[in-house]
Amino acid sequence: MAKLQQCPCPTAVRTVDLSQPLNALSDVLDYTSVRLFVSLADRLLGSVDIANHGQPVSVSRIREAIADGLPGELIEGIESLSSNGQFQAGLASPVAELIMMNADAPAVLSADVSVSVVVATRDRPNDLRNCLQCLSVQVSPRRVEIVVVDNNPASGLTPQVVAEFPGVVLVNEPRQGLAYARNMGFIAASGDIAITTDDDVTMPPEWLERLVVPFARSDVAAVTGNTLPLELETVSQYLFEDYGGLGRGFKPLEADAHWFRSFRRHPAPTWTLGATANAAFRTTVFCHPEIGLMDEALGPGMPSGVGEDTYLFYKIIQAGYGLVYVPDAYVWHKHRRDMPTLRHQIYNYSKGHISYHLTTLLRDHDLRALTRLLISLPRSQLGRIKQRLRGRSVYPVSLIMLEILGSMVGPWALWKSRRRVRREGRSGPYVPVAQRSSADVANSVVEHAR
Repeated sequence: MAKLQQCPCPTAVRTVDLSQPLNALSDVLDYTSVRLFVSLADRLLGSVDIANHGQPVSVSRIREAIADGLPGELIEGIESLSSNGQFQAGLASPVAELIMMNADAPAVLSADVSVSVVVATRDRPNDLRNCLQCLSVQVSPRRVEIVVVDNNPASGLTPQVVAEFPGVVLVNEPRQGLAYARNMGFIAASGDIAITTDDDVTMPPEWLERLVVPFARSDVAAVTGNTLPLELETVSQYLFEDYGGLGRGFKPLEADAHWFRSFRRHPAPTWTLGATANAAFRTTVFCHPEIGLMDEALGPGMPSGVGEDTYLFYKIIQAGYGLVYVPDAYVWHKHRRDMPTLRHQIYNYSKGHISYHLTTLLRDHDLRALTRLLISLPRSQLGRIKQRLRGRSVYPVSLIMLEILGSMVGPWALWKSRRRVRREGRSGPYVPVAQRSSADVANSVVEHAR
């Protein structure tokens, strides 16, 4: 049997912009490897891993790793790197053409379109502060409202942080569950577009505008962006990325009704379209009779685990609207740092995946879910075990077995979640901003931070 691979931890996370001269990495002496995210000005091209074993990484090593690691259609562009590592933007190449793609992009979204950023939080004041600091310096010509939803107001931790940021709106949602919290944020938001993110996320100043540009097209109802690891300092953080992480790759993607129907025997893979740690929605979808707010029985904080975002994507596309994935609209996510919390997270993800498919099967009568539940998911889990035993993966068999256990518990977890929602009540209803009265605002329990 082949020798099993070892987790290359800790791994340094660094970025490089090919429109600028390359510099050696001399601050990685405490790391065994480097994950390098490669961009060209505003465009995120991909990532490469470099095994440095506690040594500096030279410019030539960086150049070779990029040339070997990026997709084939970009390799010619790497040849545009001169001997000193500087990108020559004037040379014709696939990479240079990426810049020209901006000329074919949709018209800039009108500055009259307003945006509300909804941040759900539960007793993570330091993470929330970092997130709000990034949100407060977003570069945008439009009116931007920030709504923080406190999912545990009894603790008193969140108002102290929100008070540091004048103008941020604070909303209380004592019913535990991320879907409850996000729904309350949607109800309180006054923007034409509602962006969702998490308190453990940070973002560059250009993020918001990159995310909302596709809404210049009337057929687009949702947009998602890429979610990259802020750090890979611990084994748990690296393994979460190896599990799949929250990022969905570096290629733009569009999903619509045609995409939805193109999967005849298998369910449309809405779980590959992004996550609500980095997503935006036209607020009109929340009062659409076939879409509505998030399903409160799905998602973190409920026995079901996750799935509230995937099911919202499902309903939007099923209703005939488009979803656009924009990898350049990226954020940085702070992964869990220890193994107990990672195991809990993986277990919840597995329960949530089953809960999502059972929901599409039972509520939407989508029989394609059976293929995923009975065939492709078990086959995928078995294949990952084989990959590990053959030494082709660092992902532990113990975590795969935990995923299988979560899959088995999924139906029971969904039943428990449905019972809780019946007991605690549904969210909403969502009232469009133009139809709201002062009473609606009062009923939203909105508290403006002072």
